Amino acid sequence: MLSVFNTLTRQKEPFKPITPGVVKMYVCGPTVYNYIHIGNARSAIAFDTIRRYFEYRGYHVDYVSNFTDVDDKLIKRAAEDHTTVPAVADRFIQAFMEDTAAVNIEPATAHPRASENIPEIIAFVQVLIDKGYAYESAGDVYYRARKFKNYGQLSDQRIDDLEVGASQHTADEETDRKEDPIDFALWKAAKPGEISWDSPWGAGRPGWHIECSVMSTKYLGDTFDIHGGGQDLEFPHHENEIAQSEAKTGQKFANYWLHNGFVTVGDDNEKMSKSLGNFVTVHDIIKTVDPQVLRFFMATTQYRRPIQYTQGNLDEAANNLDKLRNAYRNLTFRLKDATTGTDEAVSAQLKTLTDNFVTAMDDDFNVQNGVAAVYELAKLANVYAAKATVQSGTLTALSETLVALAGVFGVTLAAPANDSLADDAIQALIDEREAARKAKDFAKADQIRDDLKAQGIILEDTPQGVRFRKE
Repeated sequence: MLSVFNTLTRQKEPFKPITPGVVKMYVCGPTVYNYIHIGNARSAIAFDTIRRYFEYRGYHVDYVSNFTDVDDKLIKRAAEDHTTVPAVADRFIQAFMEDTAAVNIEPATAHPRASENIPEIIAFVQVLIDKGYAYESAGDVYYRARKFKNYGQLSDQRIDDLEVGASQHTADEETDRKEDPIDFALWKAAKPGEISWDSPWGAGRPGWHIECSVMSTKYLGDTFDIHGGGQDLEFPHHENEIAQSEAKTGQKFANYWLHNGFVTVGDDNEKMSKSLGNFVTVHDIIKTVDPQVLRFFMATTQYRRPIQYTQGNLDEAANNLDKLRNAYRNLTFRLKDATTGTDEAVSAQLKTLTDNFVTAMDDDFNVQNGVAAVYELAKLANVYAAKATVQSGTLTALSETLVALAGVFGVTLAAPANDSLADDAIQALIDEREAARKAKDFAKADQIRDDLKAQGIILEDTPQGVRFRKE
């Protein structure tokens, strides 16, 4: 049975969806004032991999991930760029979609924007005021955190300790507007010239936390299966989401809370973040690194573990991905001389490896053990493809399984469709080389081989004929 580590209970639990066969999943998206760095991408890739595994196991996944397009950071960026907040948001939402597509992240079922849900946000806040969980102060609206009895449970913190921390980090003028230092903003009164919307409390804009409560329950219902995000969101963001949502609905907000680990940089394992200035954007990195390698590198570390971003680790991922692609090419190449039928012994080994993959991934998405089974499958494929006689049924089963399991990690093994013309041209040169060899024109044959090598095309002479691979 599939189990997940629930941050709320701090233990692994069997996964039981609310609706059989359906997973309702919300993952906090980016604040769209800049390109995403690979720390942001790690979260998106981790939960996309989890989503893909659910789909591999036959679930239908309703996957919602928001855009925070109203925020202090966007207001500052708009002022710096002499433009508007919506223009900044549109620009970086488009960049997000392009960059995540490059690393093969499936689009969410819905990508709601905060600015498109203002009426729902205002209505949500009003209910909290009516229930006594929130209050207006000088145009702001604050949530009474102490009134929610389980406040601090998700992040495993005592409310008195939170009060001390809040007192140290809250500006004096904001503290004066609050009843309690740990109270947090649901609605912020607009400053002159800022983007704003009319509300019962005056012109203003939503606080950060309220956005996700409104959008998640709007699209997935008052209670849904999984809420995900980075470890840095446990407190205060997710803690506040629970308090707001459960106070309003009287229902459990999310049944399972999943949080991914950080990305660290270099040998000293320093956490990557924009505030530290040590971040690398996906927009920049995919100009020099194969996006599929970046995807494979991140997807093959278990989501709760930190990822150390180094060139050496990227190179290792590239080598491992190339091994899988080479195994797939070996299988495809042998189809041309295969006999009909199926090798039952290999089928049994294939089933064992597939079962090993499922067992690993069912254990809180243990991708390290899962990908180990895929590497074993690649070895089995290579051994079988090297046999003098192979059967088409077994080649197809090995190939399809390899593609399916690699697909859970978000990587593709076949050459892109736009490479087909190049492949035809390469094959024509290989045929020309073979003709030269038969005519004993070895100088011409060697020249063709060297010309192809200079273009990154490596020829391999096998008992079944010449095949090629691209470096």
